[in-house]
Amino acid sequence: MNSIIHNILQIKGYDVWSVNPQASVFDALRIMAAKEVGALVVLEGETLAGIFSERDYARKIILEGKASKDTKVSEIMTSKVITIHPSQTIYEAMELMTNHHIRHLPVVDQEEKVIGMISLGDVVREVIYVQRERIKGLETQIRNIEKQG
Repeated sequence: MNSIIHNILQIKGYDVWSVNPQASVFDALRIMAAKEVGALVVLEGETLAGIFSERDYARKIILEGKASKDTKVSEIMTSKVITIHPSQTIYEAMELMTNHHIRHLPVVDQEEKVIGMISLGDVVREVIYVQRERIKGLETQIRNIEKQG
């Protein structure tokens, strides 16, 4: 069973919480708190301009002594965004997240339009589900072999 990103989106939904690059960091944090998410995609219209995460806030606002109300998202967002396609596997997502030290991946379609967002937690939940299903299948096979023998 090779689970794909599309499976995760079908379960969690295709909601994409976003912010404009010109919004204040404070406003972005308010959206994140209201939606209970750790990152927002930064969109200019429908074009992916970046990603803004709690990590960006901690490292580029708090540690540098900046004010979140006076700083625009565009000033501290991550511009080089790693993305994933819905047909890629959860294992590819884990590899991307591990290699790039990130916790969120925007999911983009063939036209590079953002259609969802997955987190490390989403990927871990899916891996646990896949492993649980594999174990059930193996237990069934073992029971069948024992019945025959």
